[in-house]
Amino acid sequence: MSKVTISDSVLYVGVDDKTLDLFESQYIVPNGVSYNSYVILDEKITIMDTVDARATEPWLENLAAVLGDNKPAYLVVSHMEPDHAANIQKLAEMYPEMQIVVNAKTLAMLPQFFAIDNLKDRAVVVAEGDTLSLGSHTLQFFMAPMVHWPEVMVTYEQAEKILFSADGFGKFGALDADEDWACEARRYYMNIVGKYGAQVQALLKKAATLDIQTICPLHGPILKEDLGYYIGKYQVWSSYEPEDEGVVIAYASIHGNTGKAAKQLAEMLQQKGAKKVKVFDLSRSDMAEVIEDIYRYDKLVLACATYDGGMFPVMEDLLYHLKLKNFQNRKVGLVQNGSWGPIAGKQMAAQLEAMKKIEIVGPLVTIKSTVKPETVAALEQLADAMIQA
Repeated sequence: MSKVTISDSVLYVGVDDKTLDLFESQYIVPNGVSYNSYVILDEKITIMDTVDARATEPWLENLAAVLGDNKPAYLVVSHMEPDHAANIQKLAEMYPEMQIVVNAKTLAMLPQFFAIDNLKDRAVVVAEGDTLSLGSHTLQFFMAPMVHWPEVMVTYEQAEKILFSADGFGKFGALDADEDWACEARRYYMNIVGKYGAQVQALLKKAATLDIQTICPLHGPILKEDLGYYIGKYQVWSSYEPEDEGVVIAYASIHGNTGKAAKQLAEMLQQKGAKKVKVFDLSRSDMAEVIEDIYRYDKLVLACATYDGGMFPVMEDLLYHLKLKNFQNRKVGLVQNGSWGPIAGKQMAAQLEAMKKIEIVGPLVTIKSTVKPETVAALEQLADAMIQA
């Protein structure tokens, strides 16, 4: 069991998974992921969520080590996604007298995944603000719909001032991964929760009314110190405000010429004093990392070759993801390439116009096959416009 300390009565029983290659079958997790589960020891022992089926056996071992001969009174289900809920039925069968604490939406969703005997009799259905006494601990429940499923709820333990935050404040990476919290938490947030900024803002308003000393998420480390830092990051991310000044250049190049232009633009921006410039080859970059940095910085340049009378597919894919994740409130420059009928710029602009508060900056730079002196001059104009924006 991972050596995670919360308190004498709140114990960690989660599992690190370092064998997973793709989280949700799409996000690369080079340092794995943790499936967090907790036990509250009190008169009525309570388990906070289960874990992914991949981690069932080590989780049951961790649970047995904590429970001994004791039996849990409650299982609290924060979120029905299988990486947290896979073992609900198994646990229900192991402990037939255990009650399952859910909200109405969770209760309706449970039969889609499991066939639990006498579910309605075993369910303790809670609503916004309801409390449940365990003895010396009291749980209070707050609904968090669409953060990032409709049935999500978070739980505040009043005695020890712990927020069990479901997927909120989570991150990629096993608990023993030696990595910066913000980087992998940002990539996790932008790609998984990013669409639901308004719902996250609503949850943060609820959290602001609570005296929170510890945050226990369903992925990633337990947060105990400098909570204002983590909450501040979520305020920025969920409001779609840029986190830092800088320019991301994302290019889609067939034979390399559009890529050359993108790299020349990056050099110009650096020479003109841009605080940070990051360049991504969309054919070779991890889409989740591209999305993370596009959300992080305040400016973006999209450079795309025309292909089959449209955008090169990897650019189309990026714009699809940006729209899906509610991308907004940024300044964007455009570069297109085309040997006989450059059209990518017009199509990129049309996609961006459908997004909120996107400002197209500078000239549309058009490359006719290869970079020429007139292309360099146009890139200089775009660089100046991006610096001044």
